[in-house]
Amino acid sequence: MAAPLNRRDWLKANSLAALALGFSIPSMGMANEEGLLRNFGAAQGLINLGSNENPYGISPKAKEALLDIVSESHRYQFNVASLMNFEKELAQYFKVSSNQILATPGSGEALKKLAMHFSKGSLVTATPTFPTLPGAAKKIGTKVIEVPLTADKVHDLPAMLRAIDNNTQTVYICNPANPSSTVLPTQALKDFCIEASKKAVVIVDEAYIDFLDNPEDQSMIGLIDKYPNVIVVRTFSKIHAMAGLRVGFVIAHPAITDALDENYFSNSQYAISNLSIAAALASLKDEVHKSDCKQKNAAARNYTFTALKEMNITGIPSHTNFLFFPLGKYPGDFAKDMLQKNVLLRSTTYPDGKWARVSVGTMDEMKQFIGLMKEDWKG
Repeated sequence: MAAPLNRRDWLKANSLAALALGFSIPSMGMANEEGLLRNFGAAQGLINLGSNENPYGISPKAKEALLDIVSESHRYQFNVASLMNFEKELAQYFKVSSNQILATPGSGEALKKLAMHFSKGSLVTATPTFPTLPGAAKKIGTKVIEVPLTADKVHDLPAMLRAIDNNTQTVYICNPANPSSTVLPTQALKDFCIEASKKAVVIVDEAYIDFLDNPEDQSMIGLIDKYPNVIVVRTFSKIHAMAGLRVGFVIAHPAITDALDENYFSNSQYAISNLSIAAALASLKDEVHKSDCKQKNAAARNYTFTALKEMNITGIPSHTNFLFFPLGKYPGDFAKDMLQKNVLLRSTTYPDGKWARVSVGTMDEMKQFIGLMKEDWKG
């Protein structure tokens, strides 16, 4: 008897079959971040703008590091001298102590583990937001209090602060935000973290912060020493273009990291492959590659935002590598209709109407997307 397919295999197999037969897969909303690789359907000419990936690939230095470490693939990472100080080197780069870093196989895994670790009280979060941590919390029975974004699609910090009560254990903020692409004023977020951390643990997901002009100034990492209930989660998936290599990490006060390491994060670094660690270390030091990706992303993003505006679609000003815009009176399923044109993106319906989230691909991809969208736009 054939082995049963897991969910990821099922999604891939059925999606490929749908494309091969010329059928559309249904709109999957904003929550299905997993299972949709950038080259998914490439043979059919698919433009994948659904997963917020970096289209420019990993750093040349990271590629070299991958090739160099292949010969050590038979060794555990603790037996490879060049990899033993991964968390220490991360700490040096971010100007924190090595005991304030916990590496994980992707930031999504860190978010899931945080949901499991902090499961004795309720969670306050925005809605909509990146669903991994709130979704994991719901699955294990944690009460999740969801506070709607403002009309401008920004976290409503005063309302979130009011939602914190004696039962609240954690607060989750994704900044810059996914799916809305907005960013909070730095001082307002710092003030919120300071106040909220008096009553709960505040988890700030900074997956997209490297697309900002001054990410170091806008990060909450500087709060950690003085306010030990603040946790920052980062990833190599976005600006470093390492989504498939799965490297993330948590930065927190030693009191937090020690507790995490004794629980669900025990030896979490050893779940990351030798190849991924080597690539991450090399990419961390390649400022030219990061700057190049940021500039190309900004150019393609600005082009697309302006082109949408010319179609009378006023999107949310983006601070990320994706765009979030209303679909107005669009009568059908926008994601489904665009997939018929070989463009994969996300669309869903919220209380205030239909919205789309479109990843920023290369300039050529965004020009193709706009051209295809204009053919029979119904908004």
